[in-house]
Amino acid sequence: MIKIFRTIDGHIHQLNEASEGCWVVLANPTATEILETANKYHIDQDDLRAPLDEEERSRIEVEDHYTLILVDIPMIEERNDKEWYGTIPMGIVVTDDKIFTVCLEDTPVLSSFMDGRVRNFFTYKRTRFILQILYRNASLYLHYLRIIDKKSDEVEQKLHKSQRNQELIELLELQKSLVYFTTSLRSNEVVLEKLLKVENIKQYPEDTELLEDVIIENKQAIEMTNIYSGILSGTTEAFASIISNNLNIVMKFLATVTIVMSIPTMIFSAYGMNLKSVGMPFADNPMGFLMVILLSLVFSILVAIVFRKKDLF
Repeated sequence: MIKIFRTIDGHIHQLNEASEGCWVVLANPTATEILETANKYHIDQDDLRAPLDEEERSRIEVEDHYTLILVDIPMIEERNDKEWYGTIPMGIVVTDDKIFTVCLEDTPVLSSFMDGRVRNFFTYKRTRFILQILYRNASLYLHYLRIIDKKSDEVEQKLHKSQRNQELIELLELQKSLVYFTTSLRSNEVVLEKLLKVENIKQYPEDTELLEDVIIENKQAIEMTNIYSGILSGTTEAFASIISNNLNIVMKFLATVTIVMSIPTMIFSAYGMNLKSVGMPFADNPMGFLMVILLSLVFSILVAIVFRKKDLF
């Protein structure tokens, strides 16, 4: 899908045709749309397809007529009726008079610009627009990180009351999201450092503060990711150890009960053999059956007391 926007009289408007100073949005474009855009605006097709590859790395490429900026942005993925977090590439192509964004899907990073909810946003101020996109991207990482932290707390509370594997699986999924975030944020940090040295993208004094804010937000997101990742990793290992220990306790208890119950079984088995009663204790006693049962109980109780003193019960 292709959408075209332009700032007119301080407000964002959607247009049918691209003009100077406009912003062209390609969200999950078809092969035909990529081909038409590449031919019309003299952009390499490979550069337009690059953001559509989920494994594409973040980078900056300077060509003769445009500059390609590839960054990783956070996204929400639904699996098994639950929301998980990951990252996908987004491309920003800057030409002499236009700016293009290419992504696999509609993203919250850009939706606030389309809705006109960003202050001091002008499509024709390309350098500021790029920095605003990167700032919005870093802020979205921070927002999702806070959600992940809350989710991990909720799962931890469930783990206190439950010993199921489901909660551990949820913690592992959250941990995987943090690994994606860490890798993507570090790649974006390299892009920000290179952005300062790209001559094709003009640097304006009034944008210096915004650039500093972008770098600070990105570094804060990296630090938060590292902190949450460490906490989550420790929590997962701790609860895995607790579950394993609880399993060992249950197995030890069952083994102890099996030993105690085996004593009456052994005695009754001896009396159940097809042998002559001569020599069998209590065989000729009218109360022999009751005495054998009482004897079995006494032995079982004694063994149980011994196990109890050894803290096996």
